[in-house]
Amino acid sequence: MAALKPVESQSGSSSGLTRWQLALAIGGPILLGAGAVYLWRKRTVSKRSERKAPEGSSSPVPKEDSGRGENEADGLSLLDRAQAAKNKGNKYFKAGKFEQAIQCYTEAISLCPVNQKQDLSTFYQNRAAAFEQLQKWNEVAEDCTKAVELNPKYIKALYRRAKAYDKLDNKKECLEDVTAVCILEGFQNQQSMLLADRVLKQLGKEKAKEKYKNREPLMPSPQFIKSYFNSFTDDIISQPLLKGETPDEDKDKEGEAADIRGTERSGYLKAKQYMEEENYDKIISECTKEIESKGKYVAEALLLRATFYLLIGNATAAQPDLDMVVSMKDANVKLRANALIKRGSMYMQQQQSQLSTQDFNMAADIDPQNADVYHHRGQLKILLDNVEEAVEDFDECIRLRPDSALAQAQKCFALYRQAYTGSNPLQIQVAVKGFEDVIKNFPKCAEGYALYAQALTDQQHFSKADEMYDKCIELEPDNATTYVHKGLLQLQWKQDLDKGLELISKAIEIDNKCDFAYETMGTIEVQRGNLAKAIDMFSKAINLAKSEMEMAHLYSLCDAAYAQTEVAKKYGLKPPTL
Repeated sequence: MAALKPVESQSGSSSGLTRWQLALAIGGPILLGAGAVYLWRKRTVSKRSERKAPEGSSSPVPKEDSGRGENEADGLSLLDRAQAAKNKGNKYFKAGKFEQAIQCYTEAISLCPVNQKQDLSTFYQNRAAAFEQLQKWNEVAEDCTKAVELNPKYIKALYRRAKAYDKLDNKKECLEDVTAVCILEGFQNQQSMLLADRVLKQLGKEKAKEKYKNREPLMPSPQFIKSYFNSFTDDIISQPLLKGETPDEDKDKEGEAADIRGTERSGYLKAKQYMEEENYDKIISECTKEIESKGKYVAEALLLRATFYLLIGNATAAQPDLDMVVSMKDANVKLRANALIKRGSMYMQQQQSQLSTQDFNMAADIDPQNADVYHHRGQLKILLDNVEEAVEDFDECIRLRPDSALAQAQKCFALYRQAYTGSNPLQIQVAVKGFEDVIKNFPKCAEGYALYAQALTDQQHFSKADEMYDKCIELEPDNATTYVHKGLLQLQWKQDLDKGLELISKAIEIDNKCDFAYETMGTIEVQRGNLAKAIDMFSKAINLAKSEMEMAHLYSLCDAAYAQTEVAKKYGLKPPTL
């Protein structure tokens, strides 16, 4: 997609095409939206029944003195009387008489000897279950807290308290409790995983919304910017300066400089020169000069400024410029179509798929011979899981530009993903043959090798996948994301943690603004149990996020890692590590 980062660039840090690859690091499946933090789990998540009913015993804790030494008039000890009150409460609970059940559980709590921690924790948990049925969430949380104090690994009490905290909008406490539950259950209960996932997403969205609107604009790396513009073939603003378009102010002003504002003093032409020099920080200001002076290239300057606003993650500033270009009926149709592509991609990043589709369709209507429209709309269709329509768009792009290696490679990738998710071995073979044709016909297209390598990794053809990544690095030695993917391959293929981390560190050395590298490093550190370092890596990725949606995802990962640190401190619980 064009708005923030091109899907075809392998960046992987925000596009829907590459999220699934992260699971391949260790060979386990991704679990829901927050699953990257829990990639160590390799077994299938199972469903369990809802935890509603009260119980007769809790998770085991060390047995104390039985409490049966009292001389009761009826011959029953205090503990026996407490158990009888609890059993009576259970009958009321099952009959839906929750107030009476609470009275019985309260009696059981008051009778139970304080040294009978297991039984006492059960009574508190049962009373919490009754309070839950009455939606008295503060009381639920209080009783579960008492139960957990008596038995720190009491799953039912922790989970019930997590639900109460969720209702009370105490997301941080809810996350810590449900994280403890997930670890105790070995990540085998879908209810717990779903609650953790939902709370992580909510926390991520809340934090990202606040952080993103106050973030400092950050220019991506030159490699990323070049990759972005390379995803377009009909983009006027990314074309080199033509002869006679030089913005040199030292020319003889009485000679060729008849229109000073329109030529040598054009802010837009200066911005174009800065693009060629990779002096990207000056582009927005020069475009602004062109726009404010109402120069010859206002439409071009608006589009170029909007593009760099998008690149630095300022969609709010970009949209008015894009809107203006789209509304310029007299502007070059290529400019208007390009503005629609970028605005449509921006909408998709904002999860406004209907507006995105409208813009791409409008671009196809006003400029039906523009290959970029079909190329980028094809990527949109993949994100929307409309693979057949995506392939049609890639085919149209290829028809208009037979030399479009990117479209050829992405068409193969779309067909492969469709065959892979549909478990169709014959179609997988067809797609693999398509990749072979792409790298044969376009041997200089690094993207072809990279996408082929991802397909080969799926098929566990690790050695050949490694060769494809090496070829990609040979063609684009400054592409940091290729090193990340190659590092992930080492983890899955050879379980070579040192080599994998070395390659990902190399990616950061090449491009210290590669958010995908920091995110991946953080995920691996979680799996190694190095939670403090993982949080540091996720925090760096958050500061580099190019969209609010991407930032929300990264906050979810960071919050999940932080919750694990708190659970380790409180309960001594840690998931298995590499």
